[in-house]
Amino acid sequence: MKPIAITMGDPAGIGPEILVKLAAEPAHPAHLIAIGDIGVLRAAAAAFAPELEIAEIDHPADAASPKPGRLEVIQPASPLAPPPQIGVVDARAGLAAYQAIRAAIEYAKSGDIAAMVTAPIHKEALTAAGLTYPGHTEMLAEHGGADGEPLQVAMMLANDELRVVLVTIHMSLLDAIKAADLEANLAAIRLANEGARAFGVAFPRVAVAGLNPHAGEGGRFGREEIDIIQPAIAAARAEGVDASGPWPGDTVFMQARAGRFDVVVAQYHDQGLIPVKYLGLEQGVNVTLGLPFVRTSPDHGVAFDIAGKGVANPSSLRTAVREAVKLATARGA
Repeated sequence: MKPIAITMGDPAGIGPEILVKLAAEPAHPAHLIAIGDIGVLRAAAAAFAPELEIAEIDHPADAASPKPGRLEVIQPASPLAPPPQIGVVDARAGLAAYQAIRAAIEYAKSGDIAAMVTAPIHKEALTAAGLTYPGHTEMLAEHGGADGEPLQVAMMLANDELRVVLVTIHMSLLDAIKAADLEANLAAIRLANEGARAFGVAFPRVAVAGLNPHAGEGGRFGREEIDIIQPAIAAARAEGVDASGPWPGDTVFMQARAGRFDVVVAQYHDQGLIPVKYLGLEQGVNVTLGLPFVRTSPDHGVAFDIAGKGVANPSSLRTAVREAVKLATARGA
């Protein structure tokens, strides 16, 4: 298998720390390379994984055979000098994180890497750098397709107990309610079905959460379920998708966890992510559906409050790499 590329994330956060800690572990399911600022990663290795050798390469094709205790790094842009202050929002850090992501996307599109795994980024740092993306998913949607065509993508958060796909992602709740229209629901249901299949579910049972309390209570608490979500489910079923609902958002995740459903489509960010993250960040993974390549990430943020203290846990990043290997293998990457 070709290398799995991990982007460093925001260099002022825990991304570099968890990356070097993971790379220093004695065994990996794949050949890992990093994309990011080599000075930042060397400093992180010196502080948190002193036994790890950092070697610079120019392209994934230059990667040597995997070697324990060695991490090869591609520097995608000019070095950060001086390095950003740990735990502080910095426009230079936001730009550096973005440049690493863009490089990884291009390597993934050209088939030079088997998959990309992204360490956490900071939205305020991106904004400070003049970048308007709310997160990774929007970058991938804009740049992940061929010939500059934007893609229809969705975010899936998954762990051993739940899989959740979001209709809307990074926007205000008011805007999310407006954006969760019939077309967006149908696209999310389709991608949820495809995503569950990618995880090995032959005939996915897709549950769709309602927007309103009690899934609208027959229109008493809102008509979105009647006018938008039910027609989207009917359209998906006509295409052969085993979709059902809309189910009340306060019980559908419990039913999925108990085995009734294989994946849940949630209408907005917190409706879907709170149940997954409540079960623990260590084993959660974020998968972007709808891309022509594999992208996964940990399901936590930059953790500025603990950055630089040596206590960041690489477990979720390890899970993201493991799932990337599985998905890339299934694709024959």
